[in-house]
Order: sequence, then C-alpha cells, then structure tokens
Amino acid sequence: MSFLEKTVQKIFPQDTGCRELAKKRLDRLAMPHWALGDLMDLAIELAGMTQSLHPQIQRKAVVTMAADHGVTAEGISKFPSEVTTQMIYNFVNGGAGINALARQAGAEVYIVDLGVDADLRALAESGKILNKKVGLGTENIARGPAMSHALATKAVEYGIEVAEMLAPKVDIFGTGDMGIGNTTPSTAIAAVFTGKPVTELTGRGTGLDDAQLQHKISIIERAITINNPERRRGLDVLAKVGGFEIGGIAGLILGAAAQRKPVVVDGFISTAGALIAYAIEPFVRDYIIFSHKSVEPGHKAMQEYLGCGKPLLDLNMRLGEGTGGALAMNLVEAAVAILTEVATFEEAAVAGADK
Repeated sequence: MSFLEKTVQKIFPQDTGCRELAKKRLDRLAMPHWALGDLMDLAIELAGMTQSLHPQIQRKAVVTMAADHGVTAEGISKFPSEVTTQMIYNFVNGGAGINALARQAGAEVYIVDLGVDADLRALAESGKILNKKVGLGTENIARGPAMSHALATKAVEYGIEVAEMLAPKVDIFGTGDMGIGNTTPSTAIAAVFTGKPVTELTGRGTGLDDAQLQHKISIIERAITINNPERRRGLDVLAKVGGFEIGGIAGLILGAAAQRKPVVVDGFISTAGALIAYAIEPFVRDYIIFSHKSVEPGHKAMQEYLGCGKPLLDLNMRLGEGTGGALAMNLVEAAVAILTEVATFEEAAVAGADK
C-alpha cells in the first residue's frame, strides 16, 4: 500500500457526537438564539473536526507551496517566471503580504519549494524554506501533460509529508501558494471538475487586458482538449493540467484531514488543490474551512462544487500566498471563544426567552 493510500485510510467524517454537544451548548448561550450566526456554525464544525468541545487552535501555521509553470511560455501572465524565485526571497525576508498578515494572526509561515525553477538549496540548508522539489517547474500544459502520474503522486505525498512533519507543533493549517502563471492550471482544474465553460471561470490573474484574457481562455481550452483529464481521478487531473504546488496543497489538506486538524483554504489556487484532494478522498471536505471568496470568477463555482459552507470573508482579495487563510484564522479563534468562553443562561443566571 502506498503512502498516499495509507493516508487516505486515516480520513474519516467529523465526529457527530461532538457536533451535537456543541450545538446543545450554543443553543443555551446567554444571548438571543444564534445571535452570532455563522461564527456559531463554524464552532460546531471545529468541534466535529477536532472531536472536542474545547478545540485547540492556538498553534497556527500557513504553508505556502511554491512552483513554476511551463505554460507561462504562452504569455498568459503579465509577470515573468523569475518573479516566483524573487518572491521566495521576499517571503524569507518577511516582507510579503503573507508575512504581515500571518504576524497579525500569530501564525508561523512555512515556505515549501515544490518546483521552483531555481536552485534554492542554500535557503533549504539554512532552514529558511522546506525543500520538497519535484522538478524545475511543470511542462507546458498547452502542448502536453504538466507532469507524469508518478510526479503528480510525489507532489501530493510531499504535501502530506509536510503536514505530518509540522503536526506535532501545529493545531490548524492554512494553505498558500506562489507560482507565476498558476491561475491558468487552476482554471483548467476548475473547468474539469465543475463542468462550467472556461469563459465563465477565467479571470485576469495578475492584471490581463481584454485581448490577453481571451488568449488565456484559448490556452486553457486547448490544454483541456489536448490532455483530456479524467475528472473522476484526481491524480490524472493534476498530472495533465495541474502544478506541483497545487499537488502539494492537495497533499497538505489530505495530511491535515488524516490528523483531524482543520485546514483554512486560501483563494483560487489553494481551492484548486482542495478540488484535487476532494477527488482523491471526499471526506477531506469535513476538515476544510473556506477563508474567503476571491475576485477570480471561477472561485465561487469551485467552492460551490466542494460544498464546505460559505467563505468567511469577501474582501475583493486575489493575492494568494495564504493571505486569506491567515486573515480568517482570527475568525476561527473567535468561533472557538464563543464555544468555550461565553456562558450559558444557566451558568450566567440569566433568564432565558419565553418559549
């Protein structure tokens, strides 16, 4: 049995007993019934995920997976591929959006090289990033598969390895990404799974104009036609039109679910990883929290397909990196505080509403 298969066997649905107990307590809180709305729904989810009425989420980590993409040769991004490497150094130096928001949320940031087209061994050897490199970027999906089935499996398993390595010191994971051009494979993944037209799902990414957007749409349609990914097989979709960091994100989600740890999924690219994870093992859905709804038009369709509830935030964000995940961790903490710190009518000696 493979490492991936062993991991999948450890993934089970949420604990219904803990969900019911959480619901009973929340029903009795000293406030008008369900007055804190979606945060109370989230508290039930966290109880079910963690099998506890006192979910532990103090130790937070955002894991930002990085890789390059061969499809950038088709001119689908406003930025050159070199920016992926340059941003890795920005992450390491603490100057990126994810660094600022993670500091605010009290979360650690871990950068993982899944397939950056550069030699980053010095950063890995100094402990500044994690080296899980599968290759020097994917192949051009407009001309053939992104990677072999074996490399797709390796990318996912590397993501699982990261989740297992960090698990002893992490209570809740956030997903993040870095890779110039990665909205193109993510849109292809969205189209394959949701069945919606590429024209409805494709966004402007890093700021494409109308002509560039139409070109991007044509490249994605070509990639799907040439590669013909099989939507029922997550690894096949990843291998044919995906990316190394997308596979790593899928693995991180699978690894978190196998350990009953919540995972706050960031934006468009992270949700593409969630689609791959869900195709491999549907029960991962029980451990996913959508952090926000991205400006990318395909994001809503992806979230609806996964069916993990409403995103916590809608702030017109489209940066990636794990920024939405870090920001939403504040709301996850709030949900736990409601469940564990707010008194019931009985505890507070407050008269309840007449029935």
